Amino acid sequence: MGLFSVEKRIAQLAVQRASRLTAAVAARNSLSSITKSDDSPVTVADFGAQAIIISAIRHAFPKDEVVGEEDGAKLRADAGLRENVWKLVQDASNDSFASEIGQLKSADEMIDAIDHGNSEGGNSGRIWALDPIDGTKGFLRRGQYAVCLALMVDGKVQVGVIGCPNLPLQVGQSSAPAAGEVAGESGSEGNGALFTAVRGEGAFVSPLFSAATESNTKQIHFNAITSTANATFCESVESGHSAHDTQAAIASALGITKPPVRMDSQAKYCSIARGDGDIYLRLPVSSTYQEKIWDHAAGNVLVHEAGGRVTDMFGKELDFGVGRTLRDNKGVIAASAAIHSDVLKAVHQVVNSSN
Repeated sequence: MGLFSVEKRIAQLAVQRASRLTAAVAARNSLSSITKSDDSPVTVADFGAQAIIISAIRHAFPKDEVVGEEDGAKLRADAGLRENVWKLVQDASNDSFASEIGQLKSADEMIDAIDHGNSEGGNSGRIWALDPIDGTKGFLRRGQYAVCLALMVDGKVQVGVIGCPNLPLQVGQSSAPAAGEVAGESGSEGNGALFTAVRGEGAFVSPLFSAATESNTKQIHFNAITSTANATFCESVESGHSAHDTQAAIASALGITKPPVRMDSQAKYCSIARGDGDIYLRLPVSSTYQEKIWDHAAGNVLVHEAGGRVTDMFGKELDFGVGRTLRDNKGVIAASAAIHSDVLKAVHQVVNSSN
């Protein structure tokens, strides 16, 4: 057994349970959302998924801290919303894993679990980074989204688990779309992939909605390419999340002619790690914006273990030990280790020429 085998198991079970909840919400005829103070949409699924995962962590590792995206204030203020989320949590938790990851007993306990995600992070001790639904806009349009969980020990990401309910399990089932289209819209058979990585032990994919076995768990790797001209870009759907025009210029500098694959969430990390794409760029659209650690922690270790490298646009490793944000980094560049330096040079060339 590996050093973090128990943590990996708990994280997988928690992400699977939370993914069942999000998939149940997505199956509804209409998806409703409320608006947080930063104007980003949040659904009942965000609250329910965070409660389920934090409850599992507290059950198995009661001394661990959690950096989570949501808090329970709106649920305390809105009885109807609270009961709606509580019903979803109960339905999703109807499984046989209570002995390992526990089971919430009441709506009040559910809200307390959500609020346990209030850690300020840091570079000391065991801290989990959680995004209950990464890519909420993708979730609302029934596109790509991800349930993301990572364990950091003394500021270093050691375990990453990402559930992608709408991502095909097999590589190549979703081909690159035409320019401007979005990859992997839901609605086809065979969707649902669980990606897992433990530092030093490789990266793997297994079915999201069934038990992982030796026969259905496959190790994943980056594509074996040596020329960036053969690469495929993977980028955010929303231009407000990443500078599409700048990234198009970088693709041209790299000799890339294939259209970019656009999808929401850390599903992008998963896609390049298993060879659906080769490069993921997230360049800052604002000089003051700070990336959140829960948006990148799990994907960081997954890419590393699949043979890739993740840095910021200046070539610095991402520092997950300075708080709830990556305040000491600007932008994200993820690619196969074989071509990462070439991508970094192209980024500098294009960015410097535009200043």
